[in-house]
Amino acid sequence: MLNLAQEVIKGNQRAIARAISLVENDRDAAQEMMKKIFPRTGESLVVGITGSPGSGKSTLVDQMVSFLRKNGKKIGIVAVDPSSPFTGGAILGDRIRMMQHSADPEIFIRSMAARGNLGGLAKATGEAIAILEAAGKNFILVETVGVGQDEVEVVKLADIVLVVLIPGTGDDIQVYKAGIMEIADIFALNKSDSPEADKMERQLKAMLDLGFTGETKPPVVRTVATEGEGISLLISEIHKFVKNKDQEFRDARKKKLISWMLRDIINEKIYDTVTQNIQASEFDSLVEKIYKREIDPYTVADKIIGRLKKNT
Repeated sequence: MLNLAQEVIKGNQRAIARAISLVENDRDAAQEMMKKIFPRTGESLVVGITGSPGSGKSTLVDQMVSFLRKNGKKIGIVAVDPSSPFTGGAILGDRIRMMQHSADPEIFIRSMAARGNLGGLAKATGEAIAILEAAGKNFILVETVGVGQDEVEVVKLADIVLVVLIPGTGDDIQVYKAGIMEIADIFALNKSDSPEADKMERQLKAMLDLGFTGETKPPVVRTVATEGEGISLLISEIHKFVKNKDQEFRDARKKKLISWMLRDIINEKIYDTVTQNIQASEFDSLVEKIYKREIDPYTVADKIIGRLKKNT
C-alpha cells in the first residue's frame, strides 16, 4: 500500500485508478494507503455539478475541461453514474463521454456507481476526491447523478456548487423546488439558444431576487455547451466566487467534506462490525420473523446493537 500511495502522489494514472477502485470495493484494505496520502489533500478547488436529467451536464463538463486545460489546470473528474441493477457497476463508462481527453496525462476521468446511495453521490466519492487531490489535480469536477431533488449532498463535498438548468421543462422555474435550488452558488442556464431561454432567465432571476440580496445572490450564466458558448464566463464566475469568499468560508466548505467522509467511514465500520457479529443463518431467521410480523425491525436492530455493546 505504501508503494501505491507513492505512485498516486507522483500522479501515476494507473495508480490513481487502482486506488479509487480499492476504496470503492475494499475500504479496509485501502485504509493504510489513505492514511499516507491524506496529508497531501485539501488544496484543490472542488466544483460540484448537478442538475436535472438531460440538462447537458456531461457536455458542459467536457467544455469546461477543455477550457481549463488551455489555462494549465490539472484536472480530476468524478462522474457519478447510475448503477447497473445487476452488477452495481457504473453503466456509463469513464471514456465514453470524454474520449478526447483520455490521452491527456494531466486529466483523470472516473465514473463511479451510485449503487443506490441517496443524494446523487457514490459511497467513496470523498475518498476519490482525496486521491485526486493527492495526485496533484488542482481542479476537481464532481458531476452527480441526474435524479432530481435528492442531489443535494454534493454541497457537502464541493467548495462551490454549479446547478445546471434548461429552459422548456414544462412548468419552467416552478419545477425546481426547494433543495436543489437552494444549494447553488452559480446557475448555468444551458441550452440557452432555446426560444424559452429568455423567459426562463427572467423567472429564475426574479425568484433569486426574493431569496437573496447583493453579493449573496448566485449569478446566472447562459451557456450552450454543445457550441462552447458561455464557458469562459462560467469559469470566470467560479474564480470570482472563490476570490470573494473569506478564508473562514473556504475552511467551512472543506470541513464539510471531512465531516461527510468521517460519517461515511464510521457508518461503514459499524455496519461491518454488526455483520461480523451475526451469522447469516441468524440474520435470515430474523428477516423471516419480521416478515411474519412476529417482531418488528426496530426491536431486532436494538437487540443486535445491544449485543455489540456488551461485547465491547
